[in-house]
Amino acid sequence: MSTKNRTKRVMTLGGVFPPVLVVDLAGRPVHWAHWQEAVRHYVLEQIAWTVGDPASVVRGGIQMNGERSRVHLHPVIALHGVNGGVFEDYTPALSNPALFARDRYRCLYCGSDLSARRALATRDHVIPISRGGPDRWANVATACRACNSRKDDRTPEEAGLRLLAVPYAPNYAEHLILENRRILADQMVFLAKRVPRRRHTTN
Repeated sequence: MSTKNRTKRVMTLGGVFPPVLVVDLAGRPVHWAHWQEAVRHYVLEQIAWTVGDPASVVRGGIQMNGERSRVHLHPVIALHGVNGGVFEDYTPALSNPALFARDRYRCLYCGSDLSARRALATRDHVIPISRGGPDRWANVATACRACNSRKDDRTPEEAGLRLLAVPYAPNYAEHLILENRRILADQMVFLAKRVPRRRHTTN
C-alpha cells in the first residue's frame, strides 16, 4: 500500500474495527494499536510475524495500476524494535473499573453476579484501611453493598464472611485483557497463555 495513498475507509468483518495487539519478537505484549497505527507498521514493513487470520481489511486510494490498495490486518502483530520486557514487572493502577473487571463483577464474599447491577459493586478492603490495611490489589475485593455493609470495619473472619478467591495484582497481559472490551478470540488465547496460573479460589 503506497504511503501516498491516503486511507479512504475501513472495511471490517463485524462492522466494528477491533484493536490490533502489538507484541515484540519474543511474543511479549506491548500495547493495543489503533487501525491507523497498525496500517503504518504494515506499510513500513516493520512486522516480523502475525497470529491468526486477518480480521479487518483497510482499503486505501487507487494505485498506479488502477487497483485500490488494501491492507489485511491480523489480530496479533510482532514488531521489530519494540520491547515488551519493560512490562514484565508492570502492575496496573488500581481503580474500581479495573478491580470489578478483575473479579468479573462477582462479589467475592457471597458470589452474587453484579454484572447486570453494577451500581451495587463496591471496593472492599479485606483488612480495613482504618486498621492498617493498604489500598492495594492484594488487599481489595469486589463486594456487593450488602456484604460490604455487613463486613463494615472488620476482617472477613470477624464478620463471619469468607473470601471466594484470593485477591491479586493483574500482570500486564491480564491488564490488556481487562482493558479491551472488543478482544478477539486469537488475542484472548495469546494473552491468556501469559497470565500466571495463580488465580485460585480459597479452600
